[in-house]
Amino acid sequence: MNKEFKDFYDTLTENLENYKGEYESFINYGPNLFKLLCDLLNAEIDSSLRLPICGAIAYYVTPDDIISEQVYGPYGYIDDIYLASYVLKLVADEHGYDFLQENASFEVESIVNECESKSLEILNKDEVESIIAYIGL
Repeated sequence: MNKEFKDFYDTLTENLENYKGEYESFINYGPNLFKLLCDLLNAEIDSSLRLPICGAIAYYVTPDDIISEQVYGPYGYIDDIYLASYVLKLVADEHGYDFLQENASFEVESIVNECESKSLEILNKDEVESIIAYIGL
């Protein structure tokens, strides 16, 4: 029995590929944000940013985070996407969006800004604080 191993990016893409809903316009960016976070660990990046990046990656794979995908389906990725955009903005503040763009296959600045603003329209203040606190930031 030879089963091909899927990485989390592939699983995430499969989970969201058929999603056609209210939040489709930005939830579908979730896999790309996850992949960029992972790719940044192989880039020349300040060590102080590695912990938040690792925290955001871990948050994606944690099944029982603030808004669980297991309970809420694709809606449950909104907190993951918010945290990814938050951390990517930290990296951009330190290294610039050109640095992020070098490590991505999509238009980083506009997508990160869109994901952050759309997720903040949905999340309340307590949820945002809980998401950030969850990874110790």
